[in-house]
Amino acid sequence: IAASGIRTLIGRRMFLGLLLLSWSQFFVRAVQFYAAANLPQILAGDGVAAASFFAPTPATFRDFFDKQDLFVFVVSVYVGAGLIANDRRANALQIYLSKPLTRAEYVFGKLAILMAFLLLITWVPAIMLLIVQILFAGNFTFVQNNFYLVPAVTLFAFIEAGVVSAAMLALSSLSNSGRFVGILYAALIFFSQALFGVLAFVTGDSSLSWIAITHDLAQVGDEIFRLPLRYRTPWPVSLLMIVLLVVASGLVLERRVRGVEIVA
Repeated sequence: IAASGIRTLIGRRMFLGLLLLSWSQFFVRAVQFYAAANLPQILAGDGVAAASFFAPTPATFRDFFDKQDLFVFVVSVYVGAGLIANDRRANALQIYLSKPLTRAEYVFGKLAILMAFLLLITWVPAIMLLIVQILFAGNFTFVQNNFYLVPAVTLFAFIEAGVVSAAMLALSSLSNSGRFVGILYAALIFFSQALFGVLAFVTGDSSLSWIAITHDLAQVGDEIFRLPLRYRTPWPVSLLMIVLLVVASGLVLERRVRGVEIVA
C-alpha cells in the first residue's frame, strides 16, 4: 500500500513542484551556512562580524521546523485528505480487506505514505543542513558542541510527522470526500489557533496554549531543542495533549476501518 501510494504521488508533476518548493528553505539556509564559513576569508576583518550574523545555532534548526510548518500543512492536506476517504468513496476498502491484509497493515500502510513525505520535507533537509554545515566549515566543531541536535532533529521530526499523519488519517476515515476532509482539517487547525489567540488576549496569559495542537508541538519542540518555551503551558501538558490526540486518532481509525471490514 505504502509503495503504491508513494509511486502514484511522485508521478504527479504538481506534487513534485510542491516538494521542490518545500526545499527552498534548505537552499537558503545552505547559502547562509556558506556565508558563515567563508565571509571571514573573503572580507578579512569585516567578514568576522558578518559571519557571526550568519553562523548557525541550535535555534537556527528549531526555526527551520517553524518555517516548514506551512509546507507540512499543505502536504498533509494534499496527500492525506483522500488517503482513506477516496477508498471509501470507491468502495475500495472492502477490496483491500478481502485480501490477506489486516486492518493494521492497511492503516499503517496509509500512515507510512503521509509520514514519508512529511519526513522528506522536514527531517531529511534538516539532517542535510547539519551535513552541509560540516562540509562548509571543514570541521566537526559545531556538531560536537551541539551533538544533541542530531537526536533532537530526528525526534521532533518523527513526532510532528506521526501526530499530523495520525490526525489527518483519522479525519480521512470519517468522510467519503477528500476535499471535505481537507477543509475540516484546516478549520480545526485555524479555529484552535484563533480560540487560543482570543483567550490569550482576554486573560493576558498563554498557559492555555494546549488547546491548539500546533502550539503543543511548538512547545514540545522548544523543549527538545533545549530552547526557552514560548508559552506558559508546562511542556508535559503539551506532550500529554499530543499523546491524547494520537490515541483518539487510533480509536477513530480502529472503529471506522473495523466497521467496513466486518461488512466485507
